[in-house]
Amino acid sequence: MSQMMHTAMTVLADGPLPDFKPELPSALKTPTGQILGWAAGIGLFLAVLGGLCGWGAVAIGHNTERGGLAARGKQAIVWSLISGLGIGVTAGLVLAFYNMAKAG
Repeated sequence: MSQMMHTAMTVLADGPLPDFKPELPSALKTPTGQILGWAAGIGLFLAVLGGLCGWGAVAIGHNTERGGLAARGKQAIVWSLISGLGIGVTAGLVLAFYNMAKAG
């Protein structure tokens, strides 16, 4: 047990990430990367807002016994999750293809 503790303390004292300096990738510093980043950020914000509105509709629908409102709220939650995933994947793919075309 003491050998494991000694090894753990040595690793933590040396620092788990030596010489790491966080910075943006060069692809995100271009104007196209900035536009894609803003578009993805705004899209994800709207997806989160749609999800929050969906949860609100579910809460109101269940508390006021309006089953239709609760069902539409549940659909809004599912579609906001799907749209958030789609936006994230699409933004990454567009940026990757743009960088491949620019390099070639």
